[in-house]
Amino acid sequence: MSQWLPFILFVLAASVTPGPTNLLILGSAARFGLPLALAIALGASVAASTMLLVVGLGLGGLLLRSPLLQLAMTWVGVAWISFMAWRLMQHHPATLQTASVDRRQGLLQGAGLQLVNPKTWLMSLSVSAIFLDGANTLASVGQYALLFLLLSTPCLMLWGLLGAGSAHLLGKPSRALLFNRLMALLLLASAWLPALLAGKFSN
Repeated sequence: MSQWLPFILFVLAASVTPGPTNLLILGSAARFGLPLALAIALGASVAASTMLLVVGLGLGGLLLRSPLLQLAMTWVGVAWISFMAWRLMQHHPATLQTASVDRRQGLLQGAGLQLVNPKTWLMSLSVSAIFLDGANTLASVGQYALLFLLLSTPCLMLWGLLGAGSAHLLGKPSRALLFNRLMALLLLASAWLPALLAGKFSN
C-alpha cells in the first residue's frame, strides 16, 4: 500500500484541482443536471487513463524529446479551450434551458477535451517520469491507468455535485447569463495561465 500512496495522493490532487474538465462538469451539472455531468466525467476519466497508458508505454519519451511537438500540442489545446469559452460566452440562457441533452455526446465531449487539454498531457508525462521509473510494461502501466480511472471519476463528480447544488441559483436569465460568462472566463484562465506560467509562449 505504501508504494501506491504517493500516486493516490497525486491523482486526487490532479483530479480535484480546477481545470477545463472540472469547469465543464460544473457548468453542465448546473445547466443540465447530474446525468450529463456523470457522462462527461466518465468520458474524461477513460480518455485520461488511456492517455496515461499510451504515454507510459512509450509516447512520453517521444514527447519529452520533441519540444516543438509539445509546443504545438499546447497551442492546439489552448486554442480549442478558448473556442469552447467563446461559444459558452455566446450562449443565451433560454437556448441552454431548451437544448436537448444527449449523454453520449457528453461522454464524447469529456473524452475529446482530454486530447487537447494540456493539463492531462502534463499529468500523463509526470506519472511516466515519476512513478513508472522505467517499468514501462503493459501490466505495470495498466495498473496505474486503472487506478487512475477508479480514483479520478468520483473526484470529477464532486464538481458535478457542486454544479447541481447551485442549479437553483440560475432560475433567472440574468443569473444564468452571468454564470455562463463566469464559466467562460474561468475556462480561459484554466487554459492560458498554466501555459504562460510554464513559459510555453516565451521567446
